[in-house]
Amino acid sequence: MKKVFAFLLSVMALVSCKEKFESCSPSIASITESVYASGIIKSTNQYQVFSKANGIIASIPVKKGDPVKKGQVLFYISNENSLLNVDNAELVARNADFNANRDKLNELRLNINLARKKLKNDSLIYARQLNLWKEQIGTRIELEQRELAYSASRASYESAILRFNDLQKQLKFSSQQSQNNVSISKSMLSDYAVKSNLDGRVYTILKEKGEMATTQPPLAIIGDATQFGLLLQVDENDVVKIAVGQKVYVTLESYHKQIFEAVIDKINPLMNERSRTFEVEASFTKKPEVLYPNLTVEANIELTKKEKALIIPRVYLLDGDSVWISKKEKKKIITGLKDYKNVEVLEGLTEQDNIFKPIQ
Repeated sequence: MKKVFAFLLSVMALVSCKEKFESCSPSIASITESVYASGIIKSTNQYQVFSKANGIIASIPVKKGDPVKKGQVLFYISNENSLLNVDNAELVARNADFNANRDKLNELRLNINLARKKLKNDSLIYARQLNLWKEQIGTRIELEQRELAYSASRASYESAILRFNDLQKQLKFSSQQSQNNVSISKSMLSDYAVKSNLDGRVYTILKEKGEMATTQPPLAIIGDATQFGLLLQVDENDVVKIAVGQKVYVTLESYHKQIFEAVIDKINPLMNERSRTFEVEASFTKKPEVLYPNLTVEANIELTKKEKALIIPRVYLLDGDSVWISKKEKKKIITGLKDYKNVEVLEGLTEQDNIFKPIQ
C-alpha cells in the first residue's frame, strides 16, 4: 500500500509540475485586433405600423408572412363617426357654396343701383338750388337742406358698395373654408385604412380583429422581404475605435461554425444610457441564404490586421505587460495588437526565447 501511495504522489507531482511550469516560445503569425459586439438581424427598412386614428379593428386583410405592396391596406378600422363627419362637412359646404348665395349679392346690387339713382337725383337738385342761390333766389335753409340730402345719398351709396364687397368676401371665405373642411374630413377618413409604406413582408401582426386600435401601441411590423442588415450594440469604451467601412465578421446561432462578412454602414451617435452602448448598423457582404428578423448575432469588428507579427498567447501576459522568462524572473515587454487569444510583442522577446505560463 505504501508503494502504491508513493507512486500516486509522484504521478500527481509530475502532472502538477507540468501544469505549473507550462511554457512556449513566441511565434510569427497574423493577428487581428477587433472589437466584440452583439446584436440582431434586422430587415432593411423594417418599421412598426401605427394607426393614425382610434377605433375598433373591423378587419385585417393580411396574415403573418404575407408579401405586401406599398399602399396595400393592412387594417380596416371602424369609421362610422368619420363618415358622419364627412356628411356634415359636405352639407355645410353645400349651404355655404358661393354660387348658392348669389341671391344675397344680387339683393345688394339692387340696393347699390337704387342708391346710385338717388345720389344722382339729389346731386342735380343740389346743383340747381346752388345756381338759384347765386342769383339771389331761394333761402339759405333750402340750400343747406339740398346739400344735406346730397351728402346723405352719397354716404348711402358708398355704404351699399362696402356692404356688397364685404358680403362677397365673406361668402368666398365661407365657401372655401367649408370645402377645406370637406377635404380634411375625407383625409381623416383615409386614416381608418392603415396601409403599408413599402413593398415587403408582414413579419408579425400585434392586434386582432375586434380589438381597439389607437395611435399607440403598434399594430404590426413590416420590412423588406429579401434585404437584411445588422443592428449591433457596441460598448461606449470601444465605440471611438469604430469607423464606417470597417469589416465585420459575424456568427449566428442558426449557422454553427460559419463566419459571414459585413461592413459598418452607420454609427448612431446617441448612447443608450441604460446599457451604456451605441447602435452600429452594418450590411452583409457575405450573408446566409436564409435570414429572419431578430435572429441574434455575435460580431467582431476588425480594427487593424498585421500579417507577420511576433505573438504570444494572452494567457502568458501578466498585468503591466510583463512575462515570466524563468520560474522566478519576470521581463517587461512592449505589446502591440491584441485579439481575444493572442497579443503582439513589439519589443522584449524573440522567437528563440522561452516564456512560462502564470500559475492559475
